[in-house]
Amino acid sequence: MKKNLLIYIPSIEEGGVEKNLYIISKYLSKKTLNISLLTCNFNKTNLFDKSIKYIGPKNNFWNKKSRKVKNFICLIILFFNLLLSNKKYLVFALQSSITAIIVSKVFGNKVVTRSNSSPAGFNKNFFYIYFYSFFIKFADEVIVNSFEFSKLFFKKFKKKPITIYNPFLPNEIKKLSKVKIKRSFSQKKLNIISVGRLTEQKNHITQLKAIKYIKKKYNPCLTIIGKGYKEEYLQSYIKANNIQKNVKLIGYKKNPFPYIIKSDILILSSKFEGLPNILLEAQYLKKYIISSNCSSGPKEILLNGKAGDLFKSNDYKGLAYKINYYCKNKNRFKKKILLGYKNLHRFDYKKNCQKYYEILNNFF
Repeated sequence: MKKNLLIYIPSIEEGGVEKNLYIISKYLSKKTLNISLLTCNFNKTNLFDKSIKYIGPKNNFWNKKSRKVKNFICLIILFFNLLLSNKKYLVFALQSSITAIIVSKVFGNKVVTRSNSSPAGFNKNFFYIYFYSFFIKFADEVIVNSFEFSKLFFKKFKKKPITIYNPFLPNEIKKLSKVKIKRSFSQKKLNIISVGRLTEQKNHITQLKAIKYIKKKYNPCLTIIGKGYKEEYLQSYIKANNIQKNVKLIGYKKNPFPYIIKSDILILSSKFEGLPNILLEAQYLKKYIISSNCSSGPKEILLNGKAGDLFKSNDYKGLAYKINYYCKNKNRFKKKILLGYKNLHRFDYKKNCQKYYEILNNFF
């Protein structure tokens, strides 16, 4: 007899959470599970295995609505689905965990949540933190994606989560990295790449400030892939500081890997993370990585600086220094690149997806 799993993610966007959702759900769909997906993004349903039943709004009206609106709509659907269904679901919440916990417990359903970003990025509002701290204790299990994250989560919310690393699909990345692109990368330039949503969290302004401190003889060219509400602000800064020749914002790319493979360095300047997939992907493509030492994930992926470089968040001069030092001593860093590549086994697809299945299966 198949068991009923309901995946709850009101807003499917373009990022690491979504990548993990596609990978994990595909793996789970091959198991003895009846999987339902509840989201407001009807436009994303074609990305899931055909065996997964979609129970959200079946039109595109809600696709571009705010996350708050989507949360409210999915809350209503979840409430009535659990109220009227004769099935007993295990709810697996990848977003809006507290909403999922409250509604699930009202109807006596088990609920497992996955927290995606370090507590460092949580709303600073005292009442929100108190509210979250109170209700998260009612989750039957909480999953996080790095050990540092786990320690911080327990310290802040007094609930011990389980750590499962992000599952990683190298063969897919290898194939996608070979796709031809129109954009050219000059070998006479220092090609730097950054991939991430243009938001406060990703902190791209630190990258732009660092550009002026990279030695001109290296001829730096920073390509930023991503879209978001900070785009206009970043474009204004680029223009005001006359660095148009050194920085290009090229928008969101479904396949960033051909751009990464043609670059010399990948940088991440985030203020907080969970476990940034982009660093794993860059390691697999054997690119040198320079990342902010934010909470949490980069330090763990980069083996505390043995498999890449770390700089203090917001320290644009420190970032520029790391870039200059790399350019001056490239041959010294080959061992770091290789060490990162060899340690990708920690993020093995089957091993980590199986952990998800085993945890979820415990609550049926």
